[in-house]
Amino acid sequence: MSQIKKIGVIGAGNMGSGIVQKIAQEGIPVVMIDTKDEFVQKGLNNIKTLLQEGVERKLFKPEKVAEIMSRITATTDFEAVRDADLIIEAVFENKAVKIELFKKLDALCSEKTILATNTSSFYVREFAEQISRPDRFVGLHYFYHPAKNRLLEVIPHAGTSPETIEKSLLAAKLHGKTAILVKDAPGFAVNRFFVPFLNEAVRMLEEGVADIPTIEEASKRAFKIGMGPFQLMNVTGIPIAVHAATTLGDELGPFYAPCNRLKAQMEKKENWNLDGAVDESRIQAVSDRMYGVCLGVSAALVDEGVASIEDTDRGAKIGLRWTFGPFEIMNRIGIDKTYTAVRTISEKYPDFKFPELLKRQKQLGKPFEFNLVDVVIKDGIATLTLNRPEAMNALNEQVVAQLGSRFADAENCPDVKAIVIQGAGKAFVAGADIRYFVNKIKADQISDIVDFTRKGHEVFLKIENSSKLTIALLDGLSLGGGSELALACQAIVATSAGSMAFPETGIGIYPGLGGMLRLTRQVGPELAKYYVFTGANISAQDAKDMGIVQKLVDPADIPDAIQALVSEGRPDKYRYRSLPGRFKPLADMFTMNLVSSWLEGKVPESIPADSGAKTLKTIGFKAPLALKISAEIIDKQNGKSMTEAVEIELGNLSTIFATADALEGLSTAGRKRPEFKGV
Repeated sequence: MSQIKKIGVIGAGNMGSGIVQKIAQEGIPVVMIDTKDEFVQKGLNNIKTLLQEGVERKLFKPEKVAEIMSRITATTDFEAVRDADLIIEAVFENKAVKIELFKKLDALCSEKTILATNTSSFYVREFAEQISRPDRFVGLHYFYHPAKNRLLEVIPHAGTSPETIEKSLLAAKLHGKTAILVKDAPGFAVNRFFVPFLNEAVRMLEEGVADIPTIEEASKRAFKIGMGPFQLMNVTGIPIAVHAATTLGDELGPFYAPCNRLKAQMEKKENWNLDGAVDESRIQAVSDRMYGVCLGVSAALVDEGVASIEDTDRGAKIGLRWTFGPFEIMNRIGIDKTYTAVRTISEKYPDFKFPELLKRQKQLGKPFEFNLVDVVIKDGIATLTLNRPEAMNALNEQVVAQLGSRFADAENCPDVKAIVIQGAGKAFVAGADIRYFVNKIKADQISDIVDFTRKGHEVFLKIENSSKLTIALLDGLSLGGGSELALACQAIVATSAGSMAFPETGIGIYPGLGGMLRLTRQVGPELAKYYVFTGANISAQDAKDMGIVQKLVDPADIPDAIQALVSEGRPDKYRYRSLPGRFKPLADMFTMNLVSSWLEGKVPESIPADSGAKTLKTIGFKAPLALKISAEIIDKQNGKSMTEAVEIELGNLSTIFATADALEGLSTAGRKRPEFKGV
């Protein structure tokens, strides 16, 4: 696949400039075009303002802003995008204007250029039919604000080529978006259920079911969201809600059309008044009706093949920032309650057909099951994608079980020569699901944690010992269990975005899926202790220099690197290697005779005062018992077989998870610094 070296964006308004900013932030040269210099300059000013806000919030340094701006070419000259690999249209929603633009780009651009529309109102195919390259035309629907919102709906029409879809998904990944694949249908996926969510809230107000404060509160409780539908409309604009509902109503029928009260509010040019007391007696009725509409529409769009249940949920959680997706909500409230709520809506609105999906699920009498590990086999390579980007692909029981099952299927496929494991979105795997651990500790079910970890070890050992070459694609953040999964693979291909770290001692536990064992066998016990004690990041370059990573490449070169590894054969990842000299001072700090000093809260006498003080401060934020047990495990594993070494790790899990420090560290992770007691 050819590289994506240059992207063009047509339109310098809020959406266009936001898309440009995100592309430039992620390191890709981008051209922003508009029809007048004043529009172009306004777009540039928008970008500069947002980046300056990032500096004030300490997200960027001033020199980083200068670097980002240097990647942006802003102009009125369309010649600047003649050789672009991808061009994204982000002009206002006028079909004739868009068609004219695409005809112009079609005539101007090189054969390789993919054209994309950011439309939210029209069919993608309506534009593809007007140009000579329908196979290289796709919808890329961004969500506001595109520089911040990670979701991107990728919408092929019937004539979009597989190569264009693949390259569009690559482009999404390269500029930091989490893509969901959506059918070319009204509202696509997210707006299909979100717009009725807004409209139904106003219908209930119109009918006198409840007042605005009550509908707001009921919606927030039911969907576990921070803003209710009326506040959301105030923020995003009531005209946008009317326009979106009108579009859906024209295509799908009266159920989706804007109610009179919503149109009247737009004509008043006033925001909704959110003041007033909540009527608790109406909360349940409002919640049930909102469930019926939102969950019913979500099931309907899946019925129609618009999106999968998994991508529908991702759309809600990533694009709308909901805590749970529609299908997760169905599982939480129960299929029977969902069925009843949706049945009530289908009876109220004759043009809303009851989804067959819900009928089948009720007959099954069990919750929806989510596919969390996707498999694609191409050219002898099976790619397993851990697909929980909204949770940074964190490992839980379902993920581990599906990884084991999908891996076994790929391993047994005679056409597969190698198996690649990667993560969806910007992370590889950000460790294990911490909520799982907290819930099990509080329920006094630590034995379940041990069982879960044992199953993880079994899967990882199969990956490590497979007769097929196993490759971790480290193209993003990897923490804890993710780094352990990468180390279990026979080889690692990484990009500069890849990294590894073992932060477990900072949350009261230790790496329990073979990370200490496999890291020690590659870089030695001293350096392994350094990384476990400090939680220090291992960059892709450092991992390459230590021999942990076999190939360090640009994202577009990943397929070639994987094929090269297949041709070269399985590497000996546990071979002896001489590490670069810059790692020696780190290893020297953790020789066996010095570890006790660190555990006692003292800098060993042989360590330089400045580096020793810095390291001691870092270790001081870790759980003392977790540090002590980690050091003991690394020492005990020395000289043992892989099976014996794994049992040593497993044998200490009940002890570490029973500590007060484990509950403290896991419960506060990501919220505040834990206060460890060492007991």
